[in-house]
Formats: sequence, C-alpha cells, structure tokens
Amino acid sequence: MFNKKNFTIFFIFSLTLLIIYFFYSKFLIKNEIKESKTEVIEETLYSSNVINDVSYTTKDSNGNEYMINASIGEIDFNNSEVIYLTKVKAIIKLKNSNLITITSDFGKYNINNYDTIFSKNVIIKYLNNSIIGEYLDFSLNRSTMMISRDVVYSNMENTLNADVIEMNIKTKDVKIFMYEKDQKVKIQNKN
Repeated sequence: MFNKKNFTIFFIFSLTLLIIYFFYSKFLIKNEIKESKTEVIEETLYSSNVINDVSYTTKDSNGNEYMINASIGEIDFNNSEVIYLTKVKAIIKLKNSNLITITSDFGKYNINNYDTIFSKNVIIKYLNNSIIGEYLDFSLNRSTMMISRDVVYSNMENTLNADVIEMNIKTKDVKIFMYEKDQKVKIQNKN
C-alpha cells in the first residue's frame, strides 16, 4: 500500500499543511485580533460629548453676573466638571461697574467654581480700554483676572506692552509687570 515514494509525498504534504496551519494561526489570526482591538480603542478615543452653542450664566453673592457662550463645548471625560470651549465670548457684569467682555478662540471652563482659562487671540474690552493677549486666567472665587503672553493694553491715549497684567475685579487694583527683571514695561503715548 504505502511505499517509500508515497510515504515521502504524504510526509511532505502533511508537513506543508502543518507549516501553513502554524503560519496562519500564529500570524494571520493574531493580526486580525490585534486589528479588531485597535479599532475598538480608536472608537473609544474619538467618541466624546460635544455640545453646540454652549451657554452658562452665574451670579455670585455680591450680585456680579458672569455669562459665557461658545459655539462648541466638549466635556472632559476625565473630569466632567471641565468643558473645553471653542469660539468663546464672556460678559462680566460687575455690580456698580461697567461691562467687561472677553473673547478668545478657545477656553476651559469649570462648571463648579466658574474658573475659566481663555486662550489664543484673547481680547478684553472695558469702557474705552482694550487688552490683547494669548492667555487669560479668570476666577470669580479669587476675584482675579490675569492676562499674559504678548500683552498689549490700549486706550484712547496710550499703548502699553507687558508680559502680564493682573487685575483684582473687586478692588480694580492692577499689577503690570515683565517676567524678567531687566525688561521694562513699554508705554507709548498715541499723541
């Protein structure tokens, strides 16, 4: 029945099938499993809670009102108290004072304590005053507003360049300074 030639052919055929089986099970099946796991991970990373036309309003115990609007808001998965904002506009109505408006490209808003970080193309308008910068840390709890990075303050008479302008929104006290002590705040009269 089996001669030496048939046995050799059967052995080579079986060995070939065995090699194909191991190759298939080791490389192809594992790669398919890895690819399916990768797809699930990618879906998880890119799913989010995006809200269009976000609007929040709050009033503190002193009667100051804070309104913030954005075209897009995205809730942080790691901290549901934080919302990342795009195309931001805020209005601050201080009791016994004039309106302050703030606009920026992006923001990070905490819905519990109302602290807000404004970033990229930040513009603050108050009466005839304008402050432009790249980063603003605003806190109702601390009553502070600190703008930094390429800060330019201007009014009808002067232009001022500094690294940081910090303002206490209750007392209206302002600190203007440079990070490096050898650098000076630059003030230029428009007249």
